[in-house]
Amino acid sequence: MTSLVLRGGRVVDPGNGRDEIADVRVQDGRIDAVGPDLTGDGVIDVAGKIVGPGFVDLHSHVHTIAGQRLQALDGVTTSLDLEAGVMPIADAYAHAAAEGRPLNYGFSASWADARGQVLAGVSPRSSIVHSLALLGEPEWQRSSSPRELGEWLDLLRTDLALGALGIGILMGYAPLTDPTEMVAVGRLASEAGVATFTHVRELVEVKPEIPIDGPSEIVKVAAETGAHMHHCHVNSTSARHIARVLETVGQAQAEGSRVTVEAYPYGAGSTGIGAAFLAPEELPRRGLTPSSIVVVSTRERIRDEDRLRELRATAPGTPIIVEFLDETVPADVELLRQSLRFPDSIVASDAMPVFFPDGRIETREWPLPADGRTHPRTAGTYCRSLRTMVRESGDWTWTEAFRRCSWLPAQVLSFAPAAARKGHLGVGADADIVVIDPATVTDRSTYDDPLVTSVGVSHLFVGGTAVVRDGDLVPDAYPGQPLRAN
Repeated sequence: MTSLVLRGGRVVDPGNGRDEIADVRVQDGRIDAVGPDLTGDGVIDVAGKIVGPGFVDLHSHVHTIAGQRLQALDGVTTSLDLEAGVMPIADAYAHAAAEGRPLNYGFSASWADARGQVLAGVSPRSSIVHSLALLGEPEWQRSSSPRELGEWLDLLRTDLALGALGIGILMGYAPLTDPTEMVAVGRLASEAGVATFTHVRELVEVKPEIPIDGPSEIVKVAAETGAHMHHCHVNSTSARHIARVLETVGQAQAEGSRVTVEAYPYGAGSTGIGAAFLAPEELPRRGLTPSSIVVVSTRERIRDEDRLRELRATAPGTPIIVEFLDETVPADVELLRQSLRFPDSIVASDAMPVFFPDGRIETREWPLPADGRTHPRTAGTYCRSLRTMVRESGDWTWTEAFRRCSWLPAQVLSFAPAAARKGHLGVGADADIVVIDPATVTDRSTYDDPLVTSVGVSHLFVGGTAVVRDGDLVPDAYPGQPLRAN
């Protein structure tokens, strides 16, 4: 049985507060020892580098080898789709296992897919492409009858029994549904002992006639049911109202409710053009226009309402980028940093697949074909967060950075037994390790050139297997393992 020693790096472990020069020894896929002068069968000199637990991304829609490779070079070792989720859950895990994955993977049970099946007769396919197309189907976005509610709750219950990592709730895509349905989902999650991951419905400041304010809803459900409610991408759903939303969340936390938040450091989101909140009549509420929307694959900037209506009618699953803040305006950048500075705010990417002109989202080719398109957050979320929050602003120490990128997301998954071995470098932890050059780490992906990989991730190990060595991807490495709730 061979062992590997990472020699002489600055070991930062948010699990025990360690921040010191030490060696880390890996054996049989686990952390075997941390300390001075360790011996092993192989040694990598990481002096001058930072050694920490690999990043745990709670919110990644990449679903592919191609997308996970971009994330690997951004420091991610575990890539999970928990906001949207998939259904049937067994098919998603089986597909990933059959293909192999560079990173660990997992999925929540999909609230949207369950509703789509029961309310609209749309059979789920465990596919992000299918999920994007579903966004433009209005029938599943209505409120449910008591019978329908029971049927789709049963679908969620079935996938939870099969190990789904909680329940993903795309409430923002069905914002007029009866709030009592959300309470029922919270009760289900509480009974099952899992978390929910919610794209909240509209804010009352944006849509005063909304049945209930989105952030207030998850706070209410958490208090009423005892469920752990995780608020996805608080930066994009809150935008210029971020201070009020974070105050709402902070008060709930102070009162003992299990509400957590995540954010990413970009002023644009990405979704399907059929999303309810992208209807032409809805855009002005958010201070947006059709030209705030750009088609991912062609870079077409939507010229007017007629073109927007055309695409929504003919191709509602078309992936788009929507600009909700201006990253060239310091005040807007400060809003993004405010969401990241919030105590215990977790970094999560909302990464999207790489879309190719022929309709594919997958390839084993490396480097990726240059005609692929995606949101730059797929390749750059974590290194951009490190650059802006550690190197430039000093808002985070390195220990705090690893807390928010590794330790805290693993804690959100405390209902999954394997999560106890993630997010830290304690003896017995999974050898999911990132080695970072603190002087050079940065993102390089842009909206115009989204496939440019981050730099500064010198090495990345998943279960002790190298996926990145000396800053280069290892193209034949597929050590990713499934993460399940049971």
